Amino acid sequence: MSGKDHQGNGAGIVVEGVHHRYRGGTVALDGIDLEIGRGLFGLLGPNGAGKSTLMRIVCTLLVPTGGRVRVLGHDVVRERAAVRRVLGYLPQEFGAWRKLRVTEVLDLLARLSGLHDAAVRRTRIAGILERVGLAGVADRKVKTLSGGMVRRLGVAQALVHDPRVIVVDEPTVGLDPEERIRFRQMMANLGEDRVILLSTHIVADLGSSCRDLAILDEGRIVFRGAPDELLAAARGRVFEAVIPVDGEARLPAGIEVISRTPEGVGLRIRAVSGQGDVPPGAEPVPEPTLEEAYLAFMARRGRAHLAAAGVEA
Repeated sequence: MSGKDHQGNGAGIVVEGVHHRYRGGTVALDGIDLEIGRGLFGLLGPNGAGKSTLMRIVCTLLVPTGGRVRVLGHDVVRERAAVRRVLGYLPQEFGAWRKLRVTEVLDLLARLSGLHDAAVRRTRIAGILERVGLAGVADRKVKTLSGGMVRRLGVAQALVHDPRVIVVDEPTVGLDPEERIRFRQMMANLGEDRVILLSTHIVADLGSSCRDLAILDEGRIVFRGAPDELLAAARGRVFEAVIPVDGEARLPAGIEVISRTPEGVGLRIRAVSGQGDVPPGAEPVPEPTLEEAYLAFMARRGRAHLAAAGVEA
């Protein structure tokens, strides 16, 4: 490994030949190699692809059955304490300490992280709450917060010890559209001076600030590159067509319909072709979205039915 990420930045996270097999024989990861530098890195993949397993290994919560992971040069198995000092983690579910106030949660976690000076903690917590948009609810109990506020509190707890690396797992599940937009903007801002590894099956979570991504499927990396590369591969595979109301069942094999809109006596559909050929009379879409590009990629693998959950109609 060169110690550089795909874009040439110094790698903050280096994953080398990582395997993981659970008791019972299930293979979750099958030889993962990744180098991730500063900025927002997106890890896409359907549910069950192995994303959360990889996140837990990176965060020192799970020991891989093979391979090695380093975070800022620290081995996640042999140097757990060092990794935890430089890494912040927002898991899929964050809603603990429901009876505590927002500031009490962060103060407790700051003390556990080694910030023993009360004045330093107060200053740090006030700054973080301002940054994540929770300054106005600092004295409220966690149980009174909205789902979006709880996710922002999760980000705040991941930042309380000022980590240089942040790992975020499925961040926007259950959030309304406005909160999802706010969350994406927050991740973009944080990625300006940190390494952020964001794992999701919802492509829109990545936002426009993502410049590097990988797709994980069935425990393996099946794509690695810039979003533009994924978009380029989708051109000619995404199309619109007007079909009879009952015509969807007669579409060729490998077609995944994204959206349907009534038009005259029929339906205007927007769809992707896993085979690369669009039906006669269809109009190729000149500029597919990243969600459509992801679906087109997975359709070529015969996995569109799993990827479709991550595409917004």
